[in-house]
Amino acid sequence: MKIAIVAGGFRPGEADELRRAMATFKRTGTIGNYRQRMIDGMVGRGYEQAFAERCFKQIEGFGEYGFPESHAASFALLVYASCWFKTFYPDVFCAAILNAQPMGFYQPAQLVRDARDHGVEIRDVDVNFSGWDCALEEAAFDPARVLARHAEMRGVIETRHAVRLGFRQIKGLSEERMQQLVDRRGSGYETVRDVWLRSGLDVDEIEKLAQADAFRSIGLDRRAALWAVRALDGRSAAEKLPLFDQPAIRLRELEPETRLPTMPLGEHVIHDYRSLGLSLKAHPVSFLRERLDRAGVTPNARLPSVPDGRRVSVAGLVLVRQRPGKGNAIFLTLEDEHSVANVIFWERTFTRFRPIVMGARFVRVSGKLQSESGVIHIVAEKIEDLTPWLTVLLEEMTPAALPAPPDIAVLSDKAERVMPKGRNFQ
Repeated sequence: MKIAIVAGGFRPGEADELRRAMATFKRTGTIGNYRQRMIDGMVGRGYEQAFAERCFKQIEGFGEYGFPESHAASFALLVYASCWFKTFYPDVFCAAILNAQPMGFYQPAQLVRDARDHGVEIRDVDVNFSGWDCALEEAAFDPARVLARHAEMRGVIETRHAVRLGFRQIKGLSEERMQQLVDRRGSGYETVRDVWLRSGLDVDEIEKLAQADAFRSIGLDRRAALWAVRALDGRSAAEKLPLFDQPAIRLRELEPETRLPTMPLGEHVIHDYRSLGLSLKAHPVSFLRERLDRAGVTPNARLPSVPDGRRVSVAGLVLVRQRPGKGNAIFLTLEDEHSVANVIFWERTFTRFRPIVMGARFVRVSGKLQSESGVIHIVAEKIEDLTPWLTVLLEEMTPAALPAPPDIAVLSDKAERVMPKGRNFQ
């Protein structure tokens, strides 16, 4: 407004109309109606035509992304409060933001990774410990960590907790039914059959819990739990009557124990992503690190040590694609097993590689690194679709090693389809 008044000769009321015409959010502004008025006013006051046009172009550009000062102040307060909680109570922040999903920029997998990077212990979903929401549990006491936090926070030591993932993270389950499981849990479930008898859940719901590896507290890994769930098929509702719940006549539990082959870690990760959208066991890119190293790919965590202007290659899962307003830049956020990398595609490069940028789930990007004041970007020159590499998670899986139909189904569901697609923002 001040530029319009001082340089363009606008009256205060006209300058305010110019501000309103920007109409940032819905892009229905009439700012173009003021272009000639502004340029003529500046030229009439002795400014060069080209300079006047550049000034108005900058005002138009601000209209694409700027917002009112009152909105900025309100947003800044929220950002400050969020940063304060994240800094001093990362455990509380993690649990709260997971319970607020779906929302925002990052998916639960990235929120969990960041929390773990900041020292928060994340615990698996479990039939005997989880509720619907993610919750705080007492963490094991670690003197070294307490001393480190004491120094970091200048004498302020807050209570640190572990975050227990809630049933809300498991796809396909409802809050009402999971609350029923919690209400009937008592002192804890002892077997898969015990869950079936007391929780009131259907076999399909119990199978979803098994797919999410939620029976660890009763000594069953995912495969063993799935095997036990399959044994429930065909059982009648009559078996839930008290007569059939006596220990002396639990005949079917006297069946000989079946030795199941160990489920490979890669298969566990696939199931975790299918059921939860994240995995606490391993990151998919970790299975490819040796191959990426041979290909000359720099781990994202090492980017701060790379000199400004040097060409590098990075690789990771595509988390976010962002194209602000009508800008000519597209931003990609890539995640490997330790950190994220921010990539910039200028319009020409984006047009050339558009199918890969928009469709691939795991990519390698080569370009020039830009580092300034701790902010690092890679200006992309080339991108390669490495999504097929994710099938390495399936390499150890063979039909002979899969004892139950839920496992066999994984073979027809390619590993790359399980990984997140990435979120698109404009």
